[in-house]
Amino acid sequence: MLLTASMLFAGSAQAQEVKVGFVSTERIFREAAPAKTANAKIEQEFSKRDKELQDMGARLKSMADKLDKDAPVLSEVDRGRRQRELGDLDKDFQRRQREFREDLNQRRNEELATVLERTNRVIKQIAEAEKYDIVFQEAVYISPRIDITDKVLKALNK
Repeated sequence: MLLTASMLFAGSAQAQEVKVGFVSTERIFREAAPAKTANAKIEQEFSKRDKELQDMGARLKSMADKLDKDAPVLSEVDRGRRQRELGDLDKDFQRRQREFREDLNQRRNEELATVLERTNRVIKQIAEAEKYDIVFQEAVYISPRIDITDKVLKALNK
């Protein structure tokens, strides 16, 4: 991408200098106040379900351990019944875990999309105010000289 941008501006670069900037989206999601607020909101929203799943997992492990310990002395009928109960509980646990992960990922994506939208508005404001020709958010290598992530973080944290 950077090579393409350089070639596009090659003709005009001789007449004037091109001003390029870079913003680390990863740092924004990790350090910006709106991202931290979004993560705290998601954590609070999902903490009860997470606790329930942890409790259910502990109950499942306890039942499995008890079945392993008691198996030699149980009748065939009791052992079969407890294995079915354990299997049913495990299926329910797996289903709830999958639903939890799906719901969590969907909410996280929604919240991060809001943060990204706000970040893009701030980047555009900075780019216009400081007359940047182009600002990248993804790149393989970035010189610290063109990294404006700190400016964006400062603006987002106001």
